[in-house]
Amino acid sequence: MSKILFVVTGADRLTLADGTTHPTGFWAEEAVAPYEAFRAAGHEVVVATPGGVVPPVDQGSLTPEMNGGRENADRIAKALRSFTELQRPVRLEDVRLDEYAAVFYPGGHGPMEDLAVNPDSGRLLTEALESGKPLAVVCHGPAALLAAVRADGANAFAGYEVAAFTNAEEAQGGLADKVKWLLQDRLTEAGVRVRAGEPWAPHVVTDRNLVTGQNPASSAPLAEELLKRL
Repeated sequence: MSKILFVVTGADRLTLADGTTHPTGFWAEEAVAPYEAFRAAGHEVVVATPGGVVPPVDQGSLTPEMNGGRENADRIAKALRSFTELQRPVRLEDVRLDEYAAVFYPGGHGPMEDLAVNPDSGRLLTEALESGKPLAVVCHGPAALLAAVRADGANAFAGYEVAAFTNAEEAQGGLADKVKWLLQDRLTEAGVRVRAGEPWAPHVVTDRNLVTGQNPASSAPLAEELLKRL
């Protein structure tokens, strides 16, 4: 059994361009699908958040509309309740990468608020990238890559190909004209090469030890790809 580190947002709201806030957190499916896959494969999961706060779930990710109906929404909610590690996270600041076989970041808009500017997360991501250990990030999780800045000011992921939540998906989701910045644009500005797939369809990109997924539908295939690398 290996230990897999889940780095999860601690933010329950996203500050918009006009100064108001939008309720958020982590996206349920993006945590549940990989968690179930990793546990089924016999691995241990440890959750880490900034400050060790219990990560908030985006309530929007629990609705029938976002889960293809009531039945699957209920299944996701039940699975989330069994993901008890979420209730006892370790402090991200205290994480030692050498204790883990792989690192995973789920999305939701929360990472745009905290992990995108968190230096501890940025250092962990840089260390994980350089270690060669499997590193998997999905949907808005790649916002955390923006904090992985080297001493010379360059982003550690510059030149890497990634999948991430696209401008088209943000527009279709209704927040593109409200947020302070768009993830696809900001990653591109940092030198990260975003490879966009069709909106809302599963899309996984692998580049060396980095595995990324575009949206919630990509979380299960992304987990499978990470497991192949363990």
